Amino acid sequence: MFRSIVVPLDGSSFGEQALPYAVSIARRSGAQLHLFHVHSLLDATFTEMQVLGVTLDERLREQERQYLEGVIQRLRNTAAEVKLDTGIAEGYVAPTIAQYAKKAAADLVVLTTHARGPLGRFWLGSVADKLVRTLSMPLLLVRPTPKPVDLAQPWSPKTILIPLDGTPIAEQILEPAAELAKLFGAQFVLVRVLRPVTPLVAPIGLGALTEVAGHMVEDIDKIQEGLHREASQYLDRVAQRVREQGIDAQTQIAVADQPGVGVLEDAQALGADLIALETHGRKGLSRMLLGSVADKVIRGATVPVLVQRPASTQ
Repeated sequence: MFRSIVVPLDGSSFGEQALPYAVSIARRSGAQLHLFHVHSLLDATFTEMQVLGVTLDERLREQERQYLEGVIQRLRNTAAEVKLDTGIAEGYVAPTIAQYAKKAAADLVVLTTHARGPLGRFWLGSVADKLVRTLSMPLLLVRPTPKPVDLAQPWSPKTILIPLDGTPIAEQILEPAAELAKLFGAQFVLVRVLRPVTPLVAPIGLGALTEVAGHMVEDIDKIQEGLHREASQYLDRVAQRVREQGIDAQTQIAVADQPGVGVLEDAQALGADLIALETHGRKGLSRMLLGSVADKVIRGATVPVLVQRPASTQ
C-alpha cells in the first residue's frame, strides 16, 4: 500500500510532469506527497559572494524554498485533498534523493527522466539511472514531453504490461504493480518474450541439402512450439495467482530477436498505459537487465515505466 510518495523536482517545468502521476496515486491511496529538491552545491568561491548583503548561497536557498511553496500552492488549487509537504537538502543529487526517500519511508518515488535544460539533456544515464540501481523502493519513471504540465489532468492507467522471464525474481514487480492495479481498476497483461530458435550451423553438401534442411526446420519448429507451450503454461499459472487478488489478468507471448524491442512493440500494440518490470535478467543477479532489456524499455517507452530493484540485490 502506498502511504508515502516522493517526487524529486529540479525547478524545471519538465520535472513537474511527474506531478500529475504522483497526485493521481496519492489521491486514490491517501498517501503523503513529499516534494523534494536538492540544493545545488556551489563552489566555495561563489558561496560567500554577496548580493545586497545576502550571500549567493542564501539567495539560491530562498529561491528554491519559494519555488517549492509555489508548487504546493498550485497543487492545493487542484488537489486540495492530497496531503503535501516539501523538503530541501544539500548534496549530490542521486544519493541525496535516496537518503530523503528512505527518511520519508517512501513506498514510491516518481520522477521524470531528465535534468535541467532542454529535452536533449536527460537524467537517464545519471540521476535516474543511479536511482534505478540503488533505491530499495519502486520507481515510477515518466518521460517528459514539450507540452506544459497540467496539474489538474488525472492519470488513470487501465492496462499494465508486465514482462516476465519465468523467474521468481521477475515476479517481484507484481506486488507494487498490483497496488496500482487495485487503485485504478487496471488489468494486467503478462508478457513473455521468446527469442526465435535459429540453427547454429548451415547444412553442408548439395545432395542431401533439401532433406537435411527439411529436418532442421521441423526440429526448430518443435523446439519453438515446446518453448511456446512452456511459456504459456507459466503465464497461465501466474495469471491465476493474480486473478485470485481480484485483478483481471491476460497473457501474451511474443517472439522477438531483442526482448526489449518486443516489449515496446507489445506495449504500443496493446495501448498499454504503464509498463512494469524488475531490473534483472533471466540469468538472475549475474546479468542485470539494466543496460539491456530494462534500459531499452525505459529509454524507448512513451508511457510511464514502473521499475524495482529485486529484493535479493538490496
